[in-house]
Amino acid sequence: MREFPQAERYLRAGKWPERGYPLSKATLRNRTVGMVGMGAIGQAIARRLDAMNVPVVYHSRRPAAGVSYRHYPKLLDMARDVTVLLVITPGGAETKNLINAEVLKSLGPDGILINMARGSVVDEEALIQALKDKTILSAGLDVYLREPEVPPELTAMDHVVLFPHLGSASVHTRTQMDQLVVDNLLAWAAGKPPLTPVPETPWRPGGRT
Repeated sequence: MREFPQAERYLRAGKWPERGYPLSKATLRNRTVGMVGMGAIGQAIARRLDAMNVPVVYHSRRPAAGVSYRHYPKLLDMARDVTVLLVITPGGAETKNLINAEVLKSLGPDGILINMARGSVVDEEALIQALKDKTILSAGLDVYLREPEVPPELTAMDHVVLFPHLGSASVHTRTQMDQLVVDNLLAWAAGKPPLTPVPETPWRPGGRT
Protein backbone atom coordinates (compact mmCIF):
# COMPACT_ATOMS: atom_id res chain seq x y z
CA MET A 1 0.00 0.00 0.00
CA ARG A 2 2.72 2.47 0.97
CA GLU A 3 5.05 1.46 -1.89
CA PHE A 4 7.87 0.45 0.47
CA PRO A 5 9.75 -1.67 -2.13
CA GLN A 6 9.52 1.13 -4.69
CA ALA A 7 10.65 3.72 -2.15
CA GLU A 8 13.66 1.60 -1.15
CA ARG A 9 14.71 1.22 -4.79
CA TYR A 10 14.36 4.98 -5.18
CA LEU A 11 16.70 5.59 -2.24
CA ARG A 12 19.25 2.95 -3.31
CA ALA A 13 19.38 4.52 -6.77
CA GLY A 14 20.54 7.78 -5.19
CA LYS A 15 17.46 9.74 -6.27
CA TRP A 16 16.44 11.10 -2.86
CA PRO A 17 18.95 14.01 -2.80
CA GLU A 18 17.63 15.10 -6.19
CA ARG A 19 13.93 14.99 -5.30
CA GLY A 20 11.75 13.63 -2.51
CA TYR A 21 9.87 10.41 -3.18
CA PRO A 22 6.39 11.17 -4.60
CA LEU A 23 3.48 10.93 -2.19
CA SER A 24 1.99 7.43 -2.17
CA LYS A 25 -1.40 7.20 -3.84
CA ALA A 26 -2.56 4.14 -1.90
CA THR A 27 -3.58 3.80 1.73
CA LEU A 28 -5.72 1.45 3.83
CA ARG A 29 -7.79 4.38 5.03
CA ASN A 30 -11.37 4.38 3.74
CA ARG A 31 -10.83 1.03 2.05
CA THR A 32 -12.71 -2.23 2.43
CA VAL A 33 -10.82 -5.48 1.96
CA GLY A 34 -12.64 -8.26 0.16
CA MET A 35 -11.21 -11.65 1.09
CA VAL A 36 -11.51 -14.36 -1.55
CA GLY A 37 -11.56 -17.35 0.79
CA MET A 38 -12.13 -17.41 4.53
CA GLY A 39 -10.33 -20.46 5.84
CA ALA A 40 -7.97 -20.54 8.82
CA ILE A 41 -5.36 -18.35 7.12
CA GLY A 42 -7.98 -15.94 5.80
CA GLN A 43 -9.47 -15.57 9.26
CA ALA A 44 -6.02 -14.91 10.76
CA ILE A 45 -5.44 -12.14 8.20
CA ALA A 46 -8.90 -10.70 8.86
CA ARG A 47 -8.15 -10.48 12.59
CA ARG A 48 -5.06 -8.43 11.84
CA LEU A 49 -7.08 -6.12 9.59
CA ASP A 50 -9.59 -5.78 12.43
CA ALA A 51 -6.78 -4.45 14.61
CA MET A 52 -6.24 -1.65 12.09
CA ASN A 53 -9.98 -0.89 11.87
CA VAL A 54 -10.11 -1.98 8.23
CA PRO A 55 -13.54 -3.30 7.20
CA VAL A 56 -13.50 -6.90 5.92
CA VAL A 57 -15.98 -8.81 3.77
CA TYR A 58 -15.50 -12.12 2.01
CA HIS A 59 -16.52 -14.45 -0.80
CA SER A 60 -16.41 -18.22 -0.60
CA ARG A 61 -18.44 -21.14 -1.89
CA ARG A 62 -20.42 -21.17 1.35
CA PRO A 63 -20.47 -18.99 4.49
CA ALA A 64 -17.71 -19.83 6.95
CA ALA A 65 -18.86 -21.12 10.33
CA GLY A 66 -18.40 -18.75 13.25
CA VAL A 67 -17.43 -15.78 11.06
CA SER A 68 -19.24 -12.47 11.51
CA TYR A 69 -17.94 -10.73 8.38
CA ARG A 70 -20.39 -10.15 5.56
CA HIS A 71 -20.46 -13.03 3.08
CA TYR A 72 -20.88 -12.39 -0.64
CA PRO A 73 -22.25 -15.39 -2.57
CA LYS A 74 -21.13 -13.74 -5.84
CA LEU A 75 -17.52 -12.64 -6.38
CA LEU A 76 -18.42 -9.91 -8.88
CA ASP A 77 -20.75 -8.26 -6.39
CA MET A 78 -17.99 -8.14 -3.81
CA ALA A 79 -15.42 -6.86 -6.31
CA ARG A 80 -17.68 -3.90 -7.08
CA ASP A 81 -18.07 -3.03 -3.39
CA VAL A 82 -14.42 -3.20 -2.27
CA THR A 83 -11.14 -1.55 -3.21
CA VAL A 84 -8.82 -4.38 -2.19
CA LEU A 85 -9.18 -8.02 -3.24
CA LEU A 86 -7.03 -10.33 -1.11
CA VAL A 87 -6.94 -13.84 -2.56
CA ILE A 88 -6.26 -16.65 -0.09
CA THR A 89 -8.15 -19.61 -1.49
CA PRO A 90 -6.97 -23.11 -2.52
CA GLY A 91 -5.71 -23.69 -6.04
CA GLY A 92 -6.92 -26.39 -8.40
CA ALA A 93 -9.47 -26.77 -11.17
CA GLU A 94 -12.35 -25.21 -9.20
CA THR A 95 -10.54 -21.89 -8.69
CA LYS A 96 -8.54 -21.70 -11.92
CA ASN A 97 -8.70 -18.13 -13.32
CA LEU A 98 -11.28 -17.23 -10.67
CA ILE A 99 -9.87 -13.69 -10.76
CA ASN A 100 -10.40 -12.87 -14.41
CA ALA A 101 -10.73 -9.74 -16.56
CA GLU A 102 -14.35 -9.21 -15.52
CA VAL A 103 -13.47 -9.33 -11.81
CA LEU A 104 -10.56 -6.91 -12.29
CA LYS A 105 -12.78 -4.49 -14.22
CA SER A 106 -15.32 -4.65 -11.39
CA LEU A 107 -12.57 -3.90 -8.86
CA GLY A 108 -11.91 -0.67 -10.74
CA PRO A 109 -9.17 1.95 -11.18
CA ASP A 110 -8.63 2.45 -7.42
CA GLY A 111 -8.51 -1.28 -6.80
CA ILE A 112 -5.60 -3.34 -5.55
CA LEU A 113 -5.25 -7.09 -6.03
CA ILE A 114 -3.22 -9.13 -3.55
CA ASN A 115 -2.66 -12.78 -4.40
CA MET A 116 -1.37 -15.01 -1.59
CA ALA A 117 -3.10 -18.15 -2.85
CA ARG A 118 -1.84 -19.89 -5.98
CA GLY A 119 -0.82 -18.44 -9.32
CA SER A 120 -3.52 -20.44 -11.10
CA VAL A 121 -6.29 -18.58 -9.25
CA VAL A 122 -5.55 -15.37 -11.19
CA ASP A 123 -5.72 -15.08 -14.97
CA GLU A 124 -2.15 -13.80 -15.30
CA GLU A 125 -2.55 -12.41 -18.82
CA ALA A 126 -5.72 -10.55 -17.82
CA LEU A 127 -3.93 -9.14 -14.76
CA ILE A 128 -0.98 -7.91 -16.81
CA GLN A 129 -3.34 -6.20 -19.24
CA ALA A 130 -5.36 -4.67 -16.40
CA LEU A 131 -2.18 -3.24 -14.87
CA LYS A 132 -0.99 -1.90 -18.23
CA ASP A 133 -4.34 -0.26 -18.95
CA LYS A 134 -4.70 1.05 -15.36
CA THR A 135 -7.94 -0.91 -15.10
CA ILE A 136 -6.75 -1.45 -11.51
CA LEU A 137 -4.36 0.66 -9.47
CA SER A 138 -1.83 -1.93 -8.38
CA ALA A 139 -1.13 -5.52 -7.39
CA GLY A 140 0.85 -7.36 -4.75
CA LEU A 141 1.85 -10.87 -5.80
CA ASP A 142 3.47 -13.67 -3.83
CA VAL A 143 2.59 -16.45 -6.29
CA TYR A 144 2.71 -16.88 -10.07
CA LEU A 145 1.41 -19.21 -12.73
CA ARG A 146 4.79 -20.78 -13.60
CA GLU A 147 6.96 -20.36 -10.53
CA PRO A 148 9.78 -19.52 -10.26
CA GLU A 149 9.33 -17.81 -13.64
CA VAL A 150 7.79 -14.35 -13.35
CA PRO A 151 6.51 -12.67 -16.53
CA PRO A 152 8.92 -9.90 -17.61
CA GLU A 153 5.91 -7.60 -18.09
CA LEU A 154 5.36 -7.73 -14.31
CA THR A 155 8.98 -7.22 -13.32
CA ALA A 156 9.15 -4.18 -15.61
CA MET A 157 6.25 -2.46 -13.83
CA ASP A 158 6.84 0.00 -10.99
CA HIS A 159 3.29 -0.14 -9.63
CA VAL A 160 3.34 -3.78 -8.53
CA VAL A 161 4.99 -5.48 -5.54
CA LEU A 162 6.50 -8.89 -6.29
CA PHE A 163 7.63 -11.47 -3.71
CA PRO A 164 9.20 -14.93 -4.36
CA HIS A 165 6.44 -16.97 -2.65
CA LEU A 166 7.28 -15.95 0.91
CA GLY A 167 3.88 -16.65 2.47
CA SER A 168 4.99 -19.44 4.80
CA ALA A 169 8.74 -19.01 4.34
CA SER A 170 9.90 -18.59 7.91
CA VAL A 171 11.74 -21.08 10.12
CA HIS A 172 8.99 -20.91 12.77
CA THR A 173 6.13 -21.51 10.32
CA ARG A 174 7.83 -24.34 8.46
CA THR A 175 8.73 -26.03 11.77
CA GLN A 176 5.09 -25.85 12.84
CA MET A 177 4.00 -27.24 9.47
CA ASP A 178 6.41 -30.17 9.81
CA GLN A 179 5.15 -30.90 13.33
CA LEU A 180 1.55 -30.84 12.13
CA VAL A 181 2.35 -33.54 9.56
CA VAL A 182 3.84 -35.70 12.32
CA ASP A 183 0.85 -35.10 14.61
CA ASN A 184 -1.58 -36.04 11.82
CA LEU A 185 0.34 -39.26 11.15
CA LEU A 186 0.32 -40.15 14.85
CA ALA A 187 -3.43 -39.56 15.00
CA TRP A 188 -3.94 -41.75 11.94
CA ALA A 189 -1.76 -44.51 13.40
CA ALA A 190 -3.83 -44.42 16.60
CA GLY A 191 -7.07 -44.78 14.65
CA LYS A 192 -8.15 -41.22 15.48
CA PRO A 193 -9.54 -38.58 13.10
CA PRO A 194 -6.95 -36.34 11.41
CA LEU A 195 -6.22 -33.03 13.12
CA THR A 196 -6.54 -31.12 9.86
CA PRO A 197 -8.95 -33.11 7.65
CA VAL A 198 -9.32 -32.23 3.99
CA PRO A 199 -13.05 -31.67 3.32
CA GLU A 200 -12.90 -33.55 0.00
CA THR A 201 -11.44 -36.67 1.66
CA PRO A 202 -14.00 -38.93 3.42
CA TRP A 203 -13.17 -40.02 6.96
CA ARG A 204 -15.02 -42.64 8.92
CA PRO A 205 -15.07 -41.77 12.63
CA GLY A 206 -13.30 -44.45 14.63
CA GLY A 207 -11.61 -45.91 11.58
CA ARG A 208 -9.46 -45.22 8.53
CA THR A 209 -10.48 -44.46 4.97
